[in-house]
Amino acid sequence: MYAVQTRRGHSLDASVLMMPLMRFVAPQDPRWLATLEAIKAELFEDPEVFRYLNSHRAGHGLDPAEGAFTTCSFWYVEALCRADRLDEARLLFEQLLTNANHLGLYAEERGSNNEQLGNFPQALTHLAMISAAFCLDRKLTHERPEAWS
Repeated sequence: MYAVQTRRGHSLDASVLMMPLMRFVAPQDPRWLATLEAIKAELFEDPEVFRYLNSHRAGHGLDPAEGAFTTCSFWYVEALCRADRLDEARLLFEQLLTNANHLGLYAEERGSNNEQLGNFPQALTHLAMISAAFCLDRKLTHERPEAWS
């Protein structure tokens, strides 16, 4: 079983990636690890994470052809980091860094042709990138871990 978009629902929503970041669930809880695997299987298209499945986007009033939600991609990196999947998190983080524009800025979404879509620049994405970088730095340099990571 894994976390889903709504109570009694079945649809995945990558916004649940905030759960371990906000300490709602332990990052190595078995149900959370199952959620990470479900996100990887259904919402992940290397190196990006989509917020919803294509088939569910239209039901939310969103364009079914919308791009990957860049913020969720960085949240996914941090969730991997907190789950101690450091090699996977670091590789994905490095791949995502190459998706910035020539000024190092990110848009809200990334299109199928690597175009920047939506709000630009997107502050939420940059905050998610900084948070993921901070988590990776602490784990990879073996700094004293947080009391509850």
